Amino acid sequence: MLELEHEFRVVDVHARLEPDADSRSGEAAGSPERLEREMHQAGIVRSLVFPDTQTDDYLKANNAIARMSVGRPFVAVARINGPRDPGEGPGSRLRNLTASREDEHTSPDDIEQYAYDDRFVGFKLHPEKDGLPDEPVFEALEDAGLPLIVHGGDSFPPASIEETILSYDIPTIVAHFGGYPLRRDRMDEAIALLDRNDKCYLDTSFVRFREPIERALREHPDRIMFGSGAPCAHPTVAIMEILTLDVPEDAMVKVLSKNPSRVVDALAR
Repeated sequence: MLELEHEFRVVDVHARLEPDADSRSGEAAGSPERLEREMHQAGIVRSLVFPDTQTDDYLKANNAIARMSVGRPFVAVARINGPRDPGEGPGSRLRNLTASREDEHTSPDDIEQYAYDDRFVGFKLHPEKDGLPDEPVFEALEDAGLPLIVHGGDSFPPASIEETILSYDIPTIVAHFGGYPLRRDRMDEAIALLDRNDKCYLDTSFVRFREPIERALREHPDRIMFGSGAPCAHPTVAIMEILTLDVPEDAMVKVLSKNPSRVVDALAR
């Protein structure tokens, strides 16, 4: 059993639960029982959780995640989707000219309902798998004022995030330092976003390089947040990658607790 002792209060902004975990073994990856145990072993006291990719709308999955979070150190984040193609090629642009919201896509009314439902504290979007919402949905997200966690990587690089999501006044947490999978150049681009966008933050999930995190903490100590990437990554391993960085203790406190707690009130409780 992996056990980790450290003196820091740690909260996590990036963990996934399986919506159908209630019908599976408690030992299955993504089940609330296993995730709770592994978070406890890592010394993580509270985690933002969201559902895995769904083929239809996310209403049922989001409600399942919220239900499984009750009585556990989890805080639910509503996953959203949209009709627009996130690609940058001419084919994507052509498809987006005629793209329209269908019943399975997140609507402005959905955003409003999630925002005023105290079970949810923010939103999650994976553009490659979920598509991009249309303008009315982004405007509803802006009105809601809750943080949006967006998958950052080759399929939706930092430049695309800046052009679309960061053009709105939405607190945006760019997952994986914008570099999934392990693209240091993308991580550098995401760090540069912090210079130009006051409401942009980066989470450390699946960032296996020390230098980008250390540099980001030196240059933008208030904008970096710990993300475990569980269950794909074991949270104890993710914590160790932060604890072994060559940064001051104050920077550790900020990335592990202060920064996420400032942006997501529920993580401070």
